[in-house]
Amino acid sequence: MTSRPLTFVVGTGRCGSTALSGVLRLHPDILSVNELFAALAPTALPEQPLDGAQFWSMLAEPRAFATRMIRCGVPLPEFLYPACAGRFSAEDGGIPAIALMTLPHLTDDPDALYDALAPRLAARPTGPVAGHYRALFDALAERCGGRAVVERSGYSLRSVPDLHRAFPEARFVHLFRNGPDCALSMSRHPGFRLIQLMRDAAGDGAEGLPAELARLAAGAEQDPRVLLELRQPVADFGGLWSDTVLEGLAHLDAVPAGLRTSLAYEDLVGDPRRELVRLAAHVGVDPLPQWLDAAARHLDGRRGGAADRLPAAERAALYASCAPGTKALAA
Repeated sequence: MTSRPLTFVVGTGRCGSTALSGVLRLHPDILSVNELFAALAPTALPEQPLDGAQFWSMLAEPRAFATRMIRCGVPLPEFLYPACAGRFSAEDGGIPAIALMTLPHLTDDPDALYDALAPRLAARPTGPVAGHYRALFDALAERCGGRAVVERSGYSLRSVPDLHRAFPEARFVHLFRNGPDCALSMSRHPGFRLIQLMRDAAGDGAEGLPAELARLAAGAEQDPRVLLELRQPVADFGGLWSDTVLEGLAHLDAVPAGLRTSLAYEDLVGDPRRELVRLAAHVGVDPLPQWLDAAARHLDGRRGGAADRLPAAERAALYASCAPGTKALAA
């Protein structure tokens, strides 16, 4: 097994990380692993050893919430597999977790890649889960290219302690975005609407929620379309963003300084060549001129400032709820 440099891009979610995954995929020396740990959460990094069959089962098991979202016609925008003409479906057993977002990011034929991975990984001997992931990255790199591995999952700041424990040599990139814009994007995303609903239920008790929302917050089988009809103040998502940033910065402080760096989304789209040269050095690849050119064309900096177009009172409440996280990032 080779020892490919490993980097995790972590953030709050809705911070431009999907765009960054697309940029990373353009580099011939980077294996861009998209949303792997998000797809497997919350059981992605068990502490006990696993054999290969157990590890492959974890990768292959469909996720119930994703299946319900797709069946109801409201899949998350990160779900790439439903757009493929693949053999898996939400209506017939569900889509394997690794095929939902990770494999379609790498290939137009995720089923073939899935079939190639299965026997190789399932036959591995018992060992720590990190070794199985390394074998997965090697297998993906052999078929898709890349001598450095960069995994990027949304809403991953809270996973930093587990990732650092499992992969103590791995590097981290903290990608962040203007808080009010990020929180506004969260407020329009079904996944973050569910996260905020669960926060409300934990803070105030699910007894204050309508029955169908209480069941959804508790993880019960429930039509997730009720999330789209729920009235949630955008300032609540500013609180979610701030809390996630504060928690994540504390986690990153425990990672050796030489293994971590930060990247502002606004800087990335404002001066992509400068920021990507710095990112390439951290990841361990060369900043190829053709990659920098392609990346600059891929990035779109016109989406900023959406929060400033909110009505005045709503905008003021949002900025106030984002203030703790904004202050912490500035420090």
